[in-house]
Amino acid sequence: MNLLYLFIALSLFTYAQEGNVKRELKGNSTLKEIIKPNDVEAFNEVFAQGVLYGRLRLNSFGFDWDTEVENKRKDHYTMGIGGSLIYKSAYLGGFGFTVGGYTSQNPIHMDDEDVKYYKVGKGVLKRYDVATKGQYGISSLAQAYLEYNDEKLNIKIGRQIFESRMTKSNDIKMIPNTFEGVTLHTTFIPENNFKAAYLRKQKLRDHTSFHHIFAYDDGPDEYDKWQGNDDTAMHRGITISKLNALGIDDRVILFELDNGKKEEFAYLLNYTIVPELFSSMVIDMDYKYIVNEYKVAPALRYMHQFDHGAGEIGGANLKTKNVAYSDPDSVEANLYGVRIDVSKDNWKIRTGVSIVSDDADIISPWRAFATGGFGYSLLQYNWYSNTTSYLLQGEYDFEDHGLHVLIRYAIQDFDDDKSGVQADSNVLQFDFIKQFEAIPDLYDKLRMVRVIGDTDTIAVDGTEKLDPSYTDIRFELNYLF
Repeated sequence: MNLLYLFIALSLFTYAQEGNVKRELKGNSTLKEIIKPNDVEAFNEVFAQGVLYGRLRLNSFGFDWDTEVENKRKDHYTMGIGGSLIYKSAYLGGFGFTVGGYTSQNPIHMDDEDVKYYKVGKGVLKRYDVATKGQYGISSLAQAYLEYNDEKLNIKIGRQIFESRMTKSNDIKMIPNTFEGVTLHTTFIPENNFKAAYLRKQKLRDHTSFHHIFAYDDGPDEYDKWQGNDDTAMHRGITISKLNALGIDDRVILFELDNGKKEEFAYLLNYTIVPELFSSMVIDMDYKYIVNEYKVAPALRYMHQFDHGAGEIGGANLKTKNVAYSDPDSVEANLYGVRIDVSKDNWKIRTGVSIVSDDADIISPWRAFATGGFGYSLLQYNWYSNTTSYLLQGEYDFEDHGLHVLIRYAIQDFDDDKSGVQADSNVLQFDFIKQFEAIPDLYDKLRMVRVIGDTDTIAVDGTEKLDPSYTDIRFELNYLF
């Protein structure tokens, strides 16, 4: 806890030096910069004119399974307290740098031997350290990059957040998901944003070091699996040992073009490839128009997943349980999404559906959810083969009280025959986000999820699927300075 005390002391000192609102917290817990570093003309101003951003945060989790299963499922709880200090230098001739340190300490947690049961709460600690050293609390230099920036071009080299259709920071725990590599963002094409990235490493939210971006660690120790890409959506059949044997160096190359949702018609095109393994093409389109003072916005998503060898190496199912797949050695697949948003003044209603073809599971292990915005609900990985999800969502802003409320209901129809996917379930989610007028940099969020699933589903191979029902309650505090 000494590190936490030091962090809080530095944070309070920084706050005493600064009095302006420098960032705003968005609904997905990511941040929007209000005050940015300036351009300077002398080297000695690069540091002096930089901006230091601080964030104190608390995240607590309680997870209650309807049916516990010995050695597989157990009710659990945990808490993370910490935050981040990020320094962005001023720009000299367009060049600057950013460094960001993050910490998450765990004053409340379960016993060491229960670490394997963590589900939602695992994002505030490192399971490998708990299992091997009994050590709680994590800290990481998650951002450290050089940057060139002008009106139309931005290039970053190093550790960084990179938001795209296939890669997200997903910063809803304590430390964001970040990447090592080179990224480019330009507006050279009029009225469009173009992004490109070459990413070699990834640091998931509950890790302290950067690891393989697309390889599951199958080392000899039973806890090695928590060292590599152990994201829930990672393909367990694409392992480090298999890639080493084949001489495949995992990396991600990405291209994305969009018009920034500035026009009535908005589009996004993304192509992401892991050479020699697989690639994904995503097309998003939406249109906004007014009907009797109501804003109506229909949207479409099409995603095609190409197989460049991943299917033969790992199989069609993310968990390598390839029963009831038409081609168990291929990851070729399609995903379709349709939604309609209707809004007026302070409220918005969304109806959506996502459909995955009866081929292979969609591979999306970089915290960008393939069904997001269409059929996705919190903690639901519903992009397995032959899965259809229906979504109804309502949002309302109580502006006079600084309160935003979201209610979401989802119906998830998985393939009963496939033993590698869960049983069908219904999901009810409530989000309450509060911003305090007297303290504009203080936010809190309460999230509650109730899942009720089928309890008697038996796959075609005779496997009885576990009851997916649970209650998930989360409370988050954020203070920005």
